[in-house]
Amino acid sequence: MTWLHAHKRCRIFTAGPGFSLENKERSRTGSNEVLKELIVATIYYFGAPLSAGFVEFFEQTLQPAATDTGASILAYFVTEDSENTFPALPVREGENVFVWLARFKDQTAYELHVAALARSSRWRDEISEELARRLKQAPEVLKLSPTARSLL
Repeated sequence: MTWLHAHKRCRIFTAGPGFSLENKERSRTGSNEVLKELIVATIYYFGAPLSAGFVEFFEQTLQPAATDTGASILAYFVTEDSENTFPALPVREGENVFVWLARFKDQTAYELHVAALARSSRWRDEISEELARRLKQAPEVLKLSPTARSLL
């Protein structure tokens, strides 16, 4: 899978179970349905290739905190650390990222999630400090609106 964001392109592979498309159906072609759901992609940048320790930290600490405050985790991925063997698709090498995607009912649900994290002493005093210690730079958060035919 190639993660494309503006001028940044990284090859990533799943660090967990990946996307579940079970019980999902596309809307009809030409559907004008407006989805209120919000998909949030959070990108963590690291100075070196990720260790299994970070994936474990995510699964055992960060993911439960996010889920407890209203996030529905869809999938998470880590950078594939290998040479680009398909030059027709330029990929930035040497990037070390962890990307996780979460679904929220709507923008308000996301805002409530962020507020709940801010109120959580465990999040403020432990989890966010441990996360910041591991990262090379501040996380990048992208808010995505699925199209009517999206399976997300």
